[in-house]
Amino acid sequence: MPANRFTGTALTPSDPAQSVFEVTPSDTTDLPHVTLALNVATPGTVRVTTLDGTVSDIAIAAGVAFPLRVSRVWATGTTAGGIRGLT
Repeated sequence: MPANRFTGTALTPSDPAQSVFEVTPSDTTDLPHVTLALNVATPGTVRVTTLDGTVSDIAIAAGVAFPLRVSRVWATGTTAGGIRGLT
């Protein structure tokens, strides 16, 4: 594994993501981690609950990291596919 020159530095919200996880939309289950951003393979709408508890529908283009702190991605109302959470 390559050396990480940034070990020991404080993270800020504007830093790039350090990991990626597959998101399975669910109307009942929160994500394992709050995201820094979302990415989708197939464009469409993603219904989310943001960190402050707001539920909203967001249009996301494929291949773009959409910066948004999300605690849940809802199955109902989500049409985008291949959703990844960036943390």
